[in-house]
Amino acid sequence: MGFNMNALVFVLLGYLLGSLPFAVIVSKAFGLADPRSFGSGNPGATNVLRSGNKLAALLTLVGDAAKGWLAIWLAGKWGGDSLGVAAAGIAAFFGHAFPVFLKFKGGKGVATALGVLAGFNGWLALICASVWLLVALVTRYSSLAALLAAVSAPVATAWLGSGKEALMAVTAMSVILILRHRDNIKRLLAGTEGRIGGKKQSD
Repeated sequence: MGFNMNALVFVLLGYLLGSLPFAVIVSKAFGLADPRSFGSGNPGATNVLRSGNKLAALLTLVGDAAKGWLAIWLAGKWGGDSLGVAAAGIAAFFGHAFPVFLKFKGGKGVATALGVLAGFNGWLALICASVWLLVALVTRYSSLAALLAAVSAPVATAWLGSGKEALMAVTAMSVILILRHRDNIKRLLAGTEGRIGGKKQSD
């Protein structure tokens, strides 16, 4: 199988893995309302948390992160080179953001991006997760934490020397993450963004 066909297979695999809507799957398993029907309408862990079921939210978070990591791991396991692995990772991220199973209306991709980062380099994921956690603890803004983690990701990738393919993929994910948070950015600037634990928190 030639490289181009390999890359195509890895992209397709990553996209399908990324398209698995764990927020919807977990909510249905727990007998919860579809996360797209309340709160921000975003099929992600933060919105599942609004249901009041912390375990469901945690499982959604783990599932969304795991599919990003798994796409990277499988591509590497099946002989993908650095470009093929990077392509699988960003495809998983795109799958979460634009899932075929949800008519291309997905989540913002923070957890899946973290899983992709972990697939590239565990230290990279740890750095970005630490940035998210620190900002979230200090400000209680989930969106601001995600934005600053997204900004830090390409810098950390370059600093760790994870390779140009990984840097390209991480930079692309960061740009898309920021763009998908544009409404949050407007609310942050207006002082109307909800905080973690608040009744009207928006992700």
